[in-house]
Amino acid sequence: MISKYREKINPLLEKYLRLEDQLKEEFENEKQIKRKYKDTIKAQKIIQQISQKIQQQAHEKIAGVVSLCVQSIFPDKNYEFKILFERKRGKTEAKLVFFQDGKERNPIEDTGGGIIDVAAFALRLSGIILSKPPLRNIMFLDEPFKNVSKEYQHNVKLLLEKVSRKFKIQIIMVTHIENISSGKIIDLSDFSRMK
Repeated sequence: MISKYREKINPLLEKYLRLEDQLKEEFENEKQIKRKYKDTIKAQKIIQQISQKIQQQAHEKIAGVVSLCVQSIFPDKNYEFKILFERKRGKTEAKLVFFQDGKERNPIEDTGGGIIDVAAFALRLSGIILSKPPLRNIMFLDEPFKNVSKEYQHNVKLLLEKVSRKFKIQIIMVTHIENISSGKIIDLSDFSRMK
């Protein structure tokens, strides 16, 4: 009779011991997962801190160049350029914004697009200045300041000359605006007369 009970109990005991081993294994797996989770959270915080620092440095350098260029052309407008970083859907998005006297402005509505032309030039300039390894310092521009009004065109010319000297950048520009032409000028209309 005892042997019958043993026949029934032994398989159950073996099953119990297997389940106990599995349970210990699962507890150990859970501990490892919790450790990995904590490590992942720590790593994520470190990465976020580094990202914020890099974003801040990028903002300072890029926004500094753009603001300087915009203020050089439009000294009476008191414009400032900023890059606002926002986390959306788990990703960081950058919003390029103009401020005038501390208020966010839509420069197209306010100026007719001249400031956008200058900002686009300045963003390209920032790309050349900040590139690692350094790029060849040459800019090709096609009618870059077509929306800048006549009263500010002389400032464009001064800015181009200053940028070219300061950053040792060669600027090759196609333009119909004589007021911003500088340096060696090739008038293509002379070539068309030769035909």
